[in-house]
Amino acid sequence: QVQLVESGGGLVQPGGSLRLSCAASGMVGRINAMAWHRQVPGKERELVATITRGGLTNYVASVKGRFTISRDNAKNTVYLQMNSLKPEDTAVYYCAVDEIVLRVVRYWGQGTQVTVSS
Repeated sequence: QVQLVESGGGLVQPGGSLRLSCAASGMVGRINAMAWHRQVPGKERELVATITRGGLTNYVASVKGRFTISRDNAKNTVYLQMNSLKPEDTAVYYCAVDEIVLRVVRYWGQGTQVTVSS
């Protein structure tokens, strides 16, 4: 049974930092791309950052220079280091992991709340 377990969310003041983690387990195929998305109530889910198995990264413009996505392939874990947080970063953050088993299957984490407020 595939499981994605997220951790690291919480309440932080503007300008502060948080590090999110997402550990995947139960997969039988190869993990390809990993990503972080976020969603605010009433809005569509937004792609924040992606990382390929080889380590190539991509970010939405609003977080470039502040967020860093990384992964540990041996631990099947993806991280999101968030620095210089702003109130507009407040959202539920979801990790997404693509597993290749004949075809690509995407799995989602349960979501972790990040609140940036003074």
